[in-house]
Amino acid sequence: MEVKQLITFKLAAENLNFTQTAKLLNFAQSTVTAQIKALEDEIGKPLFERLGKRLILTEAGHLFKIYAEKMINLSQEAITAVNGEEELTGTLTIGAQESQCTYRLPLILKEFKVAFPKVKLVFKPAHSDEMARKQLMEGLLDVAFIMDKKKPDGSLIVEQLSKEELKLVAAPSQSFSSPSIDVLKHETLLLTEAGCSYRDIFEEYLNSLGIYPLDKIEFASIEAIKQCVIAGLGVALLPEMVVKKDIEEGRMKELPWESFSSPLYTQIAWHKNKLVTQPLNEFIKLTHKMFMSNSL
Repeated sequence: MEVKQLITFKLAAENLNFTQTAKLLNFAQSTVTAQIKALEDEIGKPLFERLGKRLILTEAGHLFKIYAEKMINLSQEAITAVNGEEELTGTLTIGAQESQCTYRLPLILKEFKVAFPKVKLVFKPAHSDEMARKQLMEGLLDVAFIMDKKKPDGSLIVEQLSKEELKLVAAPSQSFSSPSIDVLKHETLLLTEAGCSYRDIFEEYLNSLGIYPLDKIEFASIEAIKQCVIAGLGVALLPEMVVKKDIEEGRMKELPWESFSSPLYTQIAWHKNKLVTQPLNEFIKLTHKMFMSNSL
């Protein structure tokens, strides 16, 4: 099999559209089809199948994609080594939730681009920790930032970066008849999407106290939740890094609460079978360095 076939397969596996793949590679669609067919003949199993108008990867296709990426990266590293290039090249696909993307990733990405300007960075948002894990398992991400409890991760390598504090917040204008958590029985809860670790912690905490609020609003955006808190629409439990400045400047107030759950950690994760290329290795090292220096 040839590297050009592997690159064609990788692109087709990512966008699941041979026409789009042909446009990206500036090929005729027949060329894409022929290269995929040649790979399937050599492997001895189909890599794609059609369900109606949808193109999907077979089980063999999912497995082969992991090895195709390794072979492509290895060929690029070999060319770089032989040519004696000093500057690191390659592509990194990074996933993270909105909170990490907004408050943590910009500084890391800036430092990385200064150090390695020829490495292409691709960011893919993940609306929940579950989504980030799924994308890592499917090979759609090289590395991801997740916020979760410490737990076994099977096929993923997960390293803790920092412990995260959660804050229960409301608008300063909101008055509560009692400082007790019981007031939440009658408040609107502003929640992130299902699968978010701190939403799960909040709901588990309330349920442990026998509180089952009926008035809930679910958002895909943390920034939208913040604006609704500030407007007095309801209360929310959010990471301290997201609301710290708003509390200090008086746009929100912190409410008392005590979690009985295991603590949350910002973590960096990648698939254990992922080829740790030099760009990925450098990105992981830089991330650890910046968290340890308390610059984030």
